[in-house]
Amino acid sequence: MLNSPRVVNGPRFLKGSRFLKGHGTENDFVILPDPDGVLDLPPALVARLCDRRAGIGADGVLRVVRSAAHPEALPMAAEAEWFMDYRNSDGSVAEMCGNGVRVFARYLVLAGLAKSGDLAVATRAGVRQVHVAADRPGAPGEVTVRMGRAELPGPGSVTVSVGEYDWPALNVNMGNPHAVAFVDDLAQAGNLYAAPSVEPASAYPTGVNVEFVVDRGPRHVAMRVHERGSGETRSCGTGACAVMVAAARRDGADPAVTGQPVTYTVDVPGGRLVITERVDGVVEMTGPAVIVAEGELSADWLES
Repeated sequence: MLNSPRVVNGPRFLKGSRFLKGHGTENDFVILPDPDGVLDLPPALVARLCDRRAGIGADGVLRVVRSAAHPEALPMAAEAEWFMDYRNSDGSVAEMCGNGVRVFARYLVLAGLAKSGDLAVATRAGVRQVHVAADRPGAPGEVTVRMGRAELPGPGSVTVSVGEYDWPALNVNMGNPHAVAFVDDLAQAGNLYAAPSVEPASAYPTGVNVEFVVDRGPRHVAMRVHERGSGETRSCGTGACAVMVAAARRDGADPAVTGQPVTYTVDVPGGRLVITERVDGVVEMTGPAVIVAEGELSADWLES
């Protein structure tokens, strides 16, 4: 169970490789254990793995690599043994994935590569501190991730447009870029398979994740999201954090101003996340992470 990949005919081939499937609030991932960093993942292969009709199906791929074996993670190896090499479903490389970090940590514990409790995960957005709660009867413990501090890089407001609608949005960076728009009805976001228009484009030179948000009650919001490189997903962890930060600023609850931490419940189509911004600016996200399947990639399919 949970074997490392067996590489055949050089690093481009995944013959006999094990994979797992997991999700966090239904934001789902193919997990590829590759501790020695020998696998090559060209964008076309990632897209095939994530194809929901002709592949395994997922919003992205989590490659599990020892930090010491990956050039991007090597500077973080003293802090975090494992590096989350995350790819969007179109094969593009992403800096960070909040739901992905929770699923990644769940895999490490399941595989015996880490223990429940506190652990560190290296990402392209830096090291993230994670706490995997002890399992409860009938349910795995929830996972909390310190997502770092939000940045508001400016401009202070951008404009998001869908069809006949347009809204002002806040530019929030959680290690990856977000545009957060508060709307009257989530249905106004329309079909989010295609990326909404965001202006000025210069605010997001590498593309942007766009969140549409409605209020559900005090410190309680709901959202939909178009994820850069994946389309609409059932959840986005960094997006939920960006939404919480934007809502706190709108509501006059910025912890740096009030001197008090603030917590919001954020409903996503795939479930619920609880997001807290501490007085020191660190944002913490708590939610479920589930491993649902394990298997072996077909050599015939890979060669086709």
